[in-house]
Amino acid sequence: MKKEKQKIDLHVHLKSRKEIPRYHAAIPSTYCTPEELLEIYDQMEIGRGVILPEVTPEGLYGSQSQEEIIEVVSQYPDRFSWFCNIDPRAIENSPGTDFTPWLQYYRERGAKGVGEVTANLYFDDPKVWNLFSHCEKNRMPVIFHMAAGFENTYGLVDDLHLPRLERTLQAFPTLCFLAHSQTYWAEISREVDQQSRLVYPSGPVIPGRVVELMRRYPNLCGDLSAGSGSNAVMRDPAFGYRFLEEFQDRLYYGTDICSPEDRMPLGAFLDHAVLSGHISQQAYEKICWGNAQRLLQQ
Repeated sequence: MKKEKQKIDLHVHLKSRKEIPRYHAAIPSTYCTPEELLEIYDQMEIGRGVILPEVTPEGLYGSQSQEEIIEVVSQYPDRFSWFCNIDPRAIENSPGTDFTPWLQYYRERGAKGVGEVTANLYFDDPKVWNLFSHCEKNRMPVIFHMAAGFENTYGLVDDLHLPRLERTLQAFPTLCFLAHSQTYWAEISREVDQQSRLVYPSGPVIPGRVVELMRRYPNLCGDLSAGSGSNAVMRDPAFGYRFLEEFQDRLYYGTDICSPEDRMPLGAFLDHAVLSGHISQQAYEKICWGNAQRLLQQ
């Protein structure tokens, strides 16, 4: 039975049925079915998950429609919400495509945002900015996956120290961006180079571009899902506690669980942080469910 004030997972993927195993998985595995994911959620005391459809060829393990996700959410309305997703190249492969009718259609069917955007284009590509303009116009927050390049990867590409992201934040000041991936979170520390943007850096954090940009742009938020988000705040706990406290209004708990074998450590870290007095109860509640609850009610 779902309890009140359980965590809200802002970033998760699933398939309505078992399909082809995921490519490059260390152990051959498929995405979770809704039933498998809910079993994991009950173990982790997660009350609700936000499903992110996969629609771009990069990083795609079998086709997935928005309608598949709508059907899953309709079957479990008390446990799942969803974001719609649109590839910036969709429909006309043009920076002039009018995405507003599609966004409005999906919003009417319960979509609370757009993402996870994984197209392997530059962050400031005209087609990407066109999608963002329609998201901003329709007040649809965006979750993006950032990449460091174009080879063997997926996600919107930015250069070292995130100049394209900064230009985008300036261009769309009222659009809520939820940032995700190891390339983004590696920049939480000043000591970062092109190689460390591809992995999960360890060691002490000297506040870097992520901190600078979050202080400068109130529309930049943090998706703490996956190994990338959890590593950003756990690699240097003393820094992590300060970061969580400072940006408590713009950080979101998430898992990015894909397969039934996945478990993520962030929830236990946050639980320990509040119980030990390293972060406030207020920050804990906002990050674990309050911020997401507010976003989903918009």
